[in-house]
Amino acid sequence: MELFKSDSLYSVFFQVIRLHYHRSHILLDKIGVYPGQPPMLFALNQKDGQSQTQLSEMLNIKPATITVMLNRMEKEKLVERRRDPGDQRISRVYLTEKGKKLFCEVKNVVNNIEEECFKELTENERILLKRLLMQVRDNLHETIDKN
Repeated sequence: MELFKSDSLYSVFFQVIRLHYHRSHILLDKIGVYPGQPPMLFALNQKDGQSQTQLSEMLNIKPATITVMLNRMEKEKLVERRRDPGDQRISRVYLTEKGKKLFCEVKNVVNNIEEECFKELTENERILLKRLLMQVRDNLHETIDKN
């Protein structure tokens, strides 16, 4: 089948995804971070004190999964949940000092992976690749939104 030939576009794309996944796991494991945690750390670093609902929407993760993730991170003292003073029904999530330090380590790992991935590409090639990947992303979003 053409699709699974080792040099087909789909096969190469799949290989890139798997290699990135594997490399990310190796580097994140070295600093004690679960693979799903970096987006949460980045989201909270960008805007601390978001509600669980906001995080769920921003990260496109089911609320139940957010709860499990935050329970684990809270247990590790990376985040803390506090009731919203204006609405006690809302729980807001904040990075702790330990979480902020870990974010810096995760940011270094992400920068390292980015450099490894794109080190041989010129700036113009990076711009083109980004545009093409954004198109692939949009194509997939469109398909998912239809279903």
